[in-house]
Amino acid sequence: MASDSGGTPPGPPPGVRVLVVGGGYVGMYTALRLQRKLKQRLRGGQAEIVVVTPEPYMTYQPFLPEAAAGSISPRHVVVPLRRVLADCKIVIGEARRIDHAKRTATVTTLATGEDGTGAVEIPYDELVLAPGSVSRTLPIPGLADHGIGFKTIEEAIGLRNHVIEQMDIASATRDPAIRDAALTFVFVGGGYAGVEALAELEDMARYTSRYYHNIKAEDLKWMLVEASGRILPEVGEAMGGYAIRELRGRNIDVRLDTRLESCEDRIAVLSDGSRFPTRTLVWTAGVRPAPVLAATDLPLNERGRLRCTAELTVEGVEHAWAAGDAAAVPDLTAAETGRETAPNAQHAVRQAKVLAENVLASISGEPLQEYRHSYAGSVASLGLHKGVAHVYGRKLKGYPAWLMHRTYHLSRVPTFNRKARVLAEWTLAGLFKREIVSLGSLEHPRAEFELAAGGRRTRPGGPPHTDGPPNTGGPPGTGNPQRPDESQEPDGPPGKGG
Repeated sequence: MASDSGGTPPGPPPGVRVLVVGGGYVGMYTALRLQRKLKQRLRGGQAEIVVVTPEPYMTYQPFLPEAAAGSISPRHVVVPLRRVLADCKIVIGEARRIDHAKRTATVTTLATGEDGTGAVEIPYDELVLAPGSVSRTLPIPGLADHGIGFKTIEEAIGLRNHVIEQMDIASATRDPAIRDAALTFVFVGGGYAGVEALAELEDMARYTSRYYHNIKAEDLKWMLVEASGRILPEVGEAMGGYAIRELRGRNIDVRLDTRLESCEDRIAVLSDGSRFPTRTLVWTAGVRPAPVLAATDLPLNERGRLRCTAELTVEGVEHAWAAGDAAAVPDLTAAETGRETAPNAQHAVRQAKVLAENVLASISGEPLQEYRHSYAGSVASLGLHKGVAHVYGRKLKGYPAWLMHRTYHLSRVPTFNRKARVLAEWTLAGLFKREIVSLGSLEHPRAEFELAAGGRRTRPGGPPHTDGPPNTGGPPGTGNPQRPDESQEPDGPPGKGG
C-alpha cells in the first residue's frame, strides 16, 4: 500500500483497520509484527494498518549519547518507518483528540496548515495507543529560555554542536567571565539520559581540548545535579556508587540531594546556595506521558498514564490497547502487588510483541495472553571504554560493562541494516581518531544565503545584523563573518570563509 502523509484520511475502512498512534518502540514494533502476520490480508485489501507519528522515523534513544559524542552517525540512530513498514500507511502528523466511543481520531498533518482543510478524522476498528512521553519540566525561572533537552536526535546533535562551539567561544574571547561560562556545563537529572549524555560529551570534549592552544581539559567544568541521593537507580546502589566515584574521578562535580532553583540570565542557582554562570544547561529530569492521552475518553491513572490490564488492553474498554511509556501495565512478576512495569525500552519492545499478538487474537476471537517479563537488569555507558551494569544479579564495571552495553544495544537496535552500519562505525572509530567537527549551521541552514542575498539575519542571542563580525555570544549555527569586498572573491563552497 502507498504511504499517506497528506491532509486527507486513508480510504474507506477495509475488513479491519488498526490505528497505531505513535512511531516509537511500541508503535513501530507492534505495526511491524502486525504487518508480518497480516501480510496477505493487507495486500489483498481486507485489512489496513495506519501509523500516525510526528516523525517519519523511530529513534533508538539508547544511542543518543553516542550520537552526541560522534561515535555513531545520526542517521544510523533512526529507523525509517516507510521502509520498515512498507505495507502500512504512514501519516506524518499528530493525534490531537481521540473519541474511542465513536472510534475516531482527530489528526493534524503536515498539510493541515498549508491547504486550510483542517484536521483529519481517521476512523478505526482497533486502537493502539503508543505516543510515548515528553520531557517533564518544572516551573523553574529561566528554564524555558535557556534549557536544552536530550530526548530527540535533533537535541543530541544540537548539543554536540553547542558544546564544541562553546569551546570555540572560550578560545576566542578576551572576557574571563564569558570564557568561564562557556566552559561550564550543567546537567540536571541523574537517570540514564543525564548520566550517559554528560559522560559521553565530557569524554568527547576532553579529547577535543587537545586541539585548542589555550584550553586544557581541566579548564572544562562539568556538573551533574540530582534531586535524590543516588544516580542510575536501575543499576543498583553499589553500581550507582561506583558511577559517582568514576565521574568524580574525572573531575565532574556530582551534587546529590540538590535541585536547580533558577537559571535566569544564564546563571544556574542551586538549592545548596551555589551559583554558576553557564551557557549550557541540559535538562534530563524525567518524562511525562504525551499530551494526547489527556484528550481521550479513556481511563487514566493519577500520573496521566492509561490504565491497562496485563493483556495490554485499556482497562474497561474494548478494542483499545496500550504499552510503553503511555501505559500503566501491572507487573505480574513483582513480589509486591500493585507494582507497574517500568517505562523503559526493555519492557516496551517485549510489550509490543504481546500487544500485536493480542490484537490478532482479538480480531480472530481467540484468548489473549498476559504480559510477563522479569526485569533482566540494566547497563549504562560512562564514556568510551567505561560503564556499569547489573544484569541477572551480576555486577560489572569498567570495560566489561561498556562492552556489554554496546553488545546489548547492538542486538536490540532494529533491522540488520542498522546493526551492520553501527558495527562498521564502531570498528572504524577504533582505527581512527575521533571527529571533533561542529556543524552548527545545520540548525540555521538559510542563514548564509539570507545574508548573501542582502537580507537581514537575526542571530538568536544576538542583535540583528547584515554584515560585520559575528556575535561570538550566539548559539550554534551563527555562521561566518561576511568578508570585505566578498563579490571579488572566487566561487567556493558556502560557509567556508574565514
